[in-house]
Amino acid sequence: MISFNKEQIFIVTGASSGIGEGVALLLNELGATVVGIARNEKRLNEMKTKCKYPENMHIEIKDLAEDIEGLPNYIKELKNKYGKFTGLAYCAGICQVNPLQTLNYNEMKTLFDIDYFAPIFMAKGFGDRRNNIGYGASMVFISSQATSILDGGMVTYAGAKAALSASARVIASELLYSKVRVNCISPGNIDTSMSGNRELEKLYAFGFGKVEDAANLIIFLLSDKAKWITKQDYILDCGHV
Repeated sequence: MISFNKEQIFIVTGASSGIGEGVALLLNELGATVVGIARNEKRLNEMKTKCKYPENMHIEIKDLAEDIEGLPNYIKELKNKYGKFTGLAYCAGICQVNPLQTLNYNEMKTLFDIDYFAPIFMAKGFGDRRNNIGYGASMVFISSQATSILDGGMVTYAGAKAALSASARVIASELLYSKVRVNCISPGNIDTSMSGNRELEKLYAFGFGKVEDAANLIIFLLSDKAKWITKQDYILDCGHV
């Protein structure tokens, strides 16, 4: 059974909804201290009302795309406030469906900012040995099944997630001897506000995934049960790929 203690402190981005909320609540339920980050203060506070141990759930209102180059320093500030971190679950993300001929550079940049650049610079901050506990520390990023399915209209989204998956593997290599593990999960359609067309559900033998399906895998990868796992990208899609 996976369990944590309150001395183990985890950052969860996108903690106000969807997979991020599920990860934050489950980490808290299992005994960890959580720093939940999101832009929406109201939804973050609502998330906190659901948690089992409110004293171990801290919320931070932050637009991660506002100052991407400043994110490593932001991690340092959070470390000074809460202590060295055991894990980072980067669950914030946005999706665009735009065929090639409708692509807009500014819209593409907005997506890449939150789906690629922000997680990489969060990793830069977390990977600084002054900000993590060293052996036992772990980062998990949410990539996407879209990098394998390659459906039309997903030029930007699939591109950003493919870049994240590749960069996460490189970061994992760089941090091997710092004893920090780095992995990705690549879900198919999870039943959240980003699920999109319900017609797609028929493509999944067991229906759309649930938030807990993704959260359980992320928690496992953050825990010491996965202490020999790094540099991996797990497809989570009910066998669709």
